[in-house]
Amino acid sequence: MSGVFKAYDIRGRTDNGELTPELARAVGAAFVELTDARQIAVGWDCRASSPEMSDAMIDGITRRGASVLALGEVPTDVVYYISGSRSLPGVMITASHNPAEYNGIKLCRAGAAPVGEETGLSDIEKMVSNPENGKASERGSVETLDASDGYVKHLLGIVDESAMDDLRVAVDGGNGMAGAVIEEVFDAIPPTLIGLYLEPDGTFPNHPADPLQPENLVDLIALVKSEKANLGVAFDGDADRAFFIDDLGEPLSGSTTTALIARWFLARQPGATIVHNLITSRAVPEIVTASGGKPVRTRVGHSFIKQVMADTGAVFGGEHSGHYYFAANYRADSGMLAMLVLLQVLSESGKKLSEIRTEVEPYAASGEINIRVDDQKAALRRVTEAFAEAEIDELDGLTISWPDRWFNLRASNTEPLLRLNIEGPDQAAVAELSDKVQAVIGGEHAAH
Repeated sequence: MSGVFKAYDIRGRTDNGELTPELARAVGAAFVELTDARQIAVGWDCRASSPEMSDAMIDGITRRGASVLALGEVPTDVVYYISGSRSLPGVMITASHNPAEYNGIKLCRAGAAPVGEETGLSDIEKMVSNPENGKASERGSVETLDASDGYVKHLLGIVDESAMDDLRVAVDGGNGMAGAVIEEVFDAIPPTLIGLYLEPDGTFPNHPADPLQPENLVDLIALVKSEKANLGVAFDGDADRAFFIDDLGEPLSGSTTTALIARWFLARQPGATIVHNLITSRAVPEIVTASGGKPVRTRVGHSFIKQVMADTGAVFGGEHSGHYYFAANYRADSGMLAMLVLLQVLSESGKKLSEIRTEVEPYAASGEINIRVDDQKAALRRVTEAFAEAEIDELDGLTISWPDRWFNLRASNTEPLLRLNIEGPDQAAVAELSDKVQAVIGGEHAAH
């Protein structure tokens, strides 16, 4: 069990005994104990190990006396939709963007409230480590539900499909769970779907379902160009994240997408609060403020974003990593909903995405640089000392700022890596600062 309990979920390899059906069964039983739920919604992705993992999860839940609403193979945000609309705790069996030999368990409380390390996951780990093996006097029942129709109607209740033009949209499903619902979504809106790798296939035969890596966007970019699409969309394995490509085949950063969606919300809800994590571009809070909104900065991670949204009443939250959170979606993230909002942004503007994006991209950025180090804390201390003259913020790792540039350096939760993000007035300034920071850190570059 060592190492599979992460900050926000449970995740590990299934081919070496790291993550097993037995563990899933124990987590299911512990989740009933944690939530005291009478019914729990369970969905799963298309990985080869998911049927066995979900069966074990359902067995663990029902043997503790709770019933299960079995949703089948669905995107993660379908589980969030059911959790929110029916006020049920939810379980999703998925390893998101990880390779085929991995699987995992994402959990949420009723109302799609997050379960992370500080909000119940560590309690579950303790329960699993010291199981009571208690059984209820009566096993819970299992009911199946096809939630796709209700899910699509829910999404379309947040946007206005009548305001969308007949745009051409190239979608790379990555052979993940977006393919389970994407055609139903497009059947209900004017834009035209140009599909790529939409068939769910847990072996991910075409490329890894991780659109954060540029090499996994190559086929989609080619499709956008050859089909003259207005927008390209790449989903990760469980479709809670989406990455976007403009009409010229250029990817949008998560910060650009956050700024565009935030501006759209603020045109409808003047003065609203928008949450963003601390590695999004400075442009995000600047644009929120210029649009009459209130920006609120948070740590990286969905449990922090969702909690701050709840505390502040925010209508929207965005992360640089491609997670977009909507108050109208129970504060849960949804790649599909982010796509629908962007389609409405494009339709209402009458402009190309390549033109609109320039309105919210005043700065240059490095992208995330991963540096392998032996001692994360010692490296962070060296950086703090080397840049002591600058403004230093320790909300999440180190954020070191000057009037015209900044960088954030954070330790990975799971690997001996430091993650470096830099922003400046132009690429030359970014490269110069990158060289200085990395010289202080030492270490070696690692793959993303």
